[in-house]
Amino acid sequence: MSPTALIAEDEPLLAQALCTELQRSWPALTLLPVVADGISAVQVALQTLPQVLFLDIRMPGQSGLEAAADIAEQWPTALPFPALVFVTAYDQYAVQAFEAQAIDYLLKPVRPERLERTLERIRQHLQRPPTDVGAGEPALQSLIGRLHRLLEPDTAPALAIGQTPIEPLRLITASVGATVRVVPIEQVLVFEAADKYVRVLTADAELLLRTPLKELLPRLDPVEFWQVHRGTVVRAGAIAQAVRGDNGKLSLSLHGRPESWPVSRLHEHRLRPL
Repeated sequence: MSPTALIAEDEPLLAQALCTELQRSWPALTLLPVVADGISAVQVALQTLPQVLFLDIRMPGQSGLEAAADIAEQWPTALPFPALVFVTAYDQYAVQAFEAQAIDYLLKPVRPERLERTLERIRQHLQRPPTDVGAGEPALQSLIGRLHRLLEPDTAPALAIGQTPIEPLRLITASVGATVRVVPIEQVLVFEAADKYVRVLTADAELLLRTPLKELLPRLDPVEFWQVHRGTVVRAGAIAQAVRGDNGKLSLSLHGRPESWPVSRLHEHRLRPL
């Protein structure tokens, strides 16, 4: 079977140019319909399971790095992860691309001779045995770990001499209409990133904060609050159970909340039986 490729690129002219060059250089490569944002890239990749991914690093909704992380989180362990190529207009992202275990990176506008070298790397990658190209849980864990390290800055950096330690978060304050609601940190069960906000859930309330989750994390006690997904932090003492579904994914429920939350492959180790 001929390999399939998915292109995620939000600039139509650049996407068309890349498609044209790919069709000219590798006629046997089947191109899926182009998507224009990271969220669509995740959805289509998981539906179609292509062998090659061309992801623009800077896209609406989700960056290429974020999309790659979400795809890896949900990728079937029985299949090798796609050959990953990041496309960018900024060559400073080249190091990030290789740190994320990408096959290669392409600078916009894509030059035919540079694309030829990338395609040769992809062909060599696809010809390798599945055990050598990233099939199975350990390979996905490694990829997810690399992507998360690129996406999440160190949440506990060493303090410079004379620098004031970060104050632990003790109270959550948020506006609810004309009222300012104050919630002690002891009542919080979940911090969940949602678009431009962070949802803060207690047993009987929901608050919306404009502070990004990555800024809240350094102020949370890592013993009390566990990050179980890139966008979800839960109170460890409130975890009721973790259940592995038919799709092999782990999800957990909390005392005091009716919802369940998916657990990232990267963070499953926290819930292994003693």
